[in-house]
Amino acid sequence: MKLFWRLFLSYALVTVLTVVALLLLTEVFASSFIRQHVEQMVQVMGPAGRSLQVDLTQGMRTTLTGALLIAAPVALLVAFFAASVASGRVVRAVRQLSEGSRAVANGEYRSRLPEQGQDELTDLARNFNRMAASLAAVEASRTELINTVAHELRTPITALRGYAEGLSDGVLPQETAARGVLRESQAMERLVGDLSLVSRVEAGAVPLQVQGVTVQALLSAVEERFALLAVNRKIRLDLRPAPRLAVHTDPERAAQVLANLVGNALKYTPAGGQVQVWAERLDRHVCVHVQDNGPGLSEEDQGRIFERFYRVDPSRSRMAGGSGVGLTVARGLARAMGGDVKVHSLLGQGSTFSLTLPHNPASSA
Repeated sequence: MKLFWRLFLSYALVTVLTVVALLLLTEVFASSFIRQHVEQMVQVMGPAGRSLQVDLTQGMRTTLTGALLIAAPVALLVAFFAASVASGRVVRAVRQLSEGSRAVANGEYRSRLPEQGQDELTDLARNFNRMAASLAAVEASRTELINTVAHELRTPITALRGYAEGLSDGVLPQETAARGVLRESQAMERLVGDLSLVSRVEAGAVPLQVQGVTVQALLSAVEERFALLAVNRKIRLDLRPAPRLAVHTDPERAAQVLANLVGNALKYTPAGGQVQVWAERLDRHVCVHVQDNGPGLSEEDQGRIFERFYRVDPSRSRMAGGSGVGLTVARGLARAMGGDVKVHSLLGQGSTFSLTLPHNPASSA
């Protein structure tokens, strides 16, 4: 049986039972009510009313019964109409949900249900639309990921083919071709490693060895790694000491996040520029700031800079190297360690990336 008829018959059954119960209760309680009312009338009318008592009682019962017999079918018709309207609305909502679910199952993630009203059916439609929007976002992200990976792999694969053809034709020395093949193979290996890491970070599957560590130890590791690079690029790397600050974190992962922020700052700071790194205590966290005087970021770029594969300047970023997931990994690791990575920037005035990590007073000097 169709859902409409099941709902309609359910409403109809309830209506019929209500009308029958009303008639029965009226017959049960009407007698005493009519008797009392007639007694009051007889007392007012005096002795002449005694002879009319039976007729009055019978007349009132007949009138009441007749009115009920006329009202009952009308009430049933009105109730059946209301049941039909209510059943139709529920069935329409269920049918729309069924059609929308079928469309989503077939990959049509733009399918949406109308949101009209303030009841549970509207809530159901609203939640369905949210689900469809989330699936659409996931599908868009998946498509973007496939396109980006394909684009990233195209360059090294093309280079590998060129080296192979050059070696086959004898126009390239073996050593030159071997170095080129090794370099492009390492580039593809880095891309695969970055993709694996970002997927583990987003899934919360990166193991952490959390312990107390001084901020100065993290800054010293950064200075040791990037001091020579800064000198070669003629950039001043200024790391201010932080001897009294300590954090509760994974030292290796925290150093990885800081290395990403400082490396990006050096990458986009012009020769003669400056990259400053300093730390400060903020309530229960320690914040490490990495400030450069590079080109800066627009508000739109600041809102998307932590997305996978997002590049402010795609051509320039690919020339500088990297897979475009460094900041995604950095923020994911920071949040896994109980902190975060944020950015504040103005176009033409540089950028400041801030890493916050839980403060560890036990390790503070």
